[in-house]
Amino acid sequence: MIAIGLVLLAFVGYQLWGTGFFTARQQDQLQQDFEQQLEKYRPESTEQTTTTEPSKANEGNATSTTSSTKPSLDLTTPTTIVTAPVDLPFPTLGSAIARLTIPTISSDYFVVQGVDLEYLKSGPGHFPQTPLPGQPGNVAIAGHRTTYGAPFNRLDELQPGDFIYVKTLQGDFTYKVDNHFNFSTGQPEGHFIVSPTDISVLDPTAENRLTLLACHPKFSAANRIVVTATLQGVPAPPTAQDATDTVTVDASTDALANGDSSRWPWAIFWSLLSIAIGVAAWYAMKKKGIHSWTKVAIWVGVGIVLIVPIYMAFENIAALLPASY
Repeated sequence: MIAIGLVLLAFVGYQLWGTGFFTARQQDQLQQDFEQQLEKYRPESTEQTTTTEPSKANEGNATSTTSSTKPSLDLTTPTTIVTAPVDLPFPTLGSAIARLTIPTISSDYFVVQGVDLEYLKSGPGHFPQTPLPGQPGNVAIAGHRTTYGAPFNRLDELQPGDFIYVKTLQGDFTYKVDNHFNFSTGQPEGHFIVSPTDISVLDPTAENRLTLLACHPKFSAANRIVVTATLQGVPAPPTAQDATDTVTVDASTDALANGDSSRWPWAIFWSLLSIAIGVAAWYAMKKKGIHSWTKVAIWVGVGIVLIVPIYMAFENIAALLPASY
C-alpha cells in the first residue's frame, strides 16, 4: 500500500511538474523553427539583440519550466507592423507559427499549428480552420492550464484592456482584451465560460479577434474558459489555404475534452512492465540470508531501472485523462 501511495504521488508530480520539462524542450525546438522562418521571411527581425528572459511558466503556478534565450520583443508600442510578403506558405501541423506574449500573466510561448493532443504538449495550439494570428477574422488558440507548461494557467486573471502581443512572420500585432460583463457578480471581466460542446467561439467574425481557450476550472475539463481580444490596428493579408487542407471541428472529438484512447495498449504495457520489475525485486529481497546493505543496493538498482518504464507509463496514462488539462 505504501508503494502504491508513492506511485500515485509520483504520478501527480509528473502531471504538475514533469510534463513541463517536455514542453520546455519542445518550446526550444519551436523557437529554433520560428527563428529560421524569421530569417527567411523577415530578415530585419534577426538584427534585434537577444536577451535572457524569465521562465515562460507563470510565477506561482503548479508548473515551472526553465528559462531560455529569446529574441527581444518590444511590448511598448501597440501597433501593427506588416513586413512579410503576402504569398507565405500555409503552415504545416506541428510547426511554429507565432510567439504569444501576455505580460499581465507572465505567459510567453511559441504557438504551434494544430490542437491535437500531441501538439498541445508543445505549447499553445492554433486551430487550423481559423485565420492565422494577425490576419482578418477570428483567430483561435487553445492551451493547457495545469500541465505541459500551463501556458494559460492564469487566463482567468486577465482584465478588460490588458494587452496581448503576437509576433508572426507577417509582423508584430497587439490585441486588447475585451470586456465581458458577469451578471452573477455585476462586474466586468476579461473572460467568460462556455460548455465543452459550444464551439461557436470558433465561428468566423467580422471583427479582427483573438480567441484564447482552455479547460475550466483548473484540474478539470468540465467547461471552457474563453478570452477574446480585439486587434489594434490593421490586420495582415490572409494566407491562402488549399481547400483540400480545410479542417472541420467535431465537438464529440474536441481535442480539449477527450483523452487519446490509442494510448491504452502502451499504458498497459509499460504499467505491467513496471509492476513486474517491482514484484521481482520484492521477491528477491524476501529470500533469507540477504544482508541489509544488499537490500539497499537492490532497491537503488531497481529504482534506477524503473525510471524509464514508469516515465513511459505515466506519459501514456496522462494522455488518457482529459482532466489533466
